[in-house]
Amino acid sequence: MAEWFEESFGEDYLLVYKHRDVQGAKREVHKMTSWLGLPKGAKVLDLCCGMGRHSLALAESGFEVTGVDLSEVLLREARRNDPEGRVAWLRGDMRKLPLDGGYDAVVNLFSSFGYFERDEEHVKVLREIHRMLKPQGRFIIDFLNPAYTAAHLVPVSQRVDDGQRIDEQRAIEQGYVKKWITIANEANPGEAPRRYVERIKLYSRETFEAMLVEAGLVLEQVHGGYDEERYDPERSPRMIMVGRRP
Repeated sequence: MAEWFEESFGEDYLLVYKHRDVQGAKREVHKMTSWLGLPKGAKVLDLCCGMGRHSLALAESGFEVTGVDLSEVLLREARRNDPEGRVAWLRGDMRKLPLDGGYDAVVNLFSSFGYFERDEEHVKVLREIHRMLKPQGRFIIDFLNPAYTAAHLVPVSQRVDDGQRIDEQRAIEQGYVKKWITIANEANPGEAPRRYVERIKLYSRETFEAMLVEAGLVLEQVHGGYDEERYDPERSPRMIMVGRRP
């Protein structure tokens, strides 16, 4: 049986998340690089790069970038948006990367973490981040802030885009934030709707830091968002963790 992320990150993902913008990615990369303190030409791995917005912004900022994702569909879009080949795009599972390491930094952005059922699988991802990094190499993991997510969850939303009705339902169940997505063709009501689920395990800062320690990584700073220097466990929208491999 396929994992949810093997089914959800396909052609319909491009429709559901088409609103994500390139300029926003550039602003976020500017802030990230100020936190990381990397020199120009540093090697950066964008782990779970998706359509490559941040990978391309990192390349434009003067870094040598590798983008890794499991979805061939999203990698196809990334390559289409990179006709000059500024980024090395590669398919891989974040629990066992087809790379030797040697990176100055690894970034894992927009909650591309927490996909699995068992904590051990998430620790595997963190150990791969450790393996990818040079000694004293830096990492950023941009994750959900659990309390803020629970307080601001929108249970139901609906919109129409490109003739497709997109219904989204959200809930927190057994420590996971879940989203159920239904896409129906408005022009052909008889066509069977497509259904997907997304699921991310919510981790507190303390639990996340314990997993980082287990993986041999050191947490140095936590930011509450790209416009917030300080993290507030109740009010910050994000939990952006910055650290290093010793």
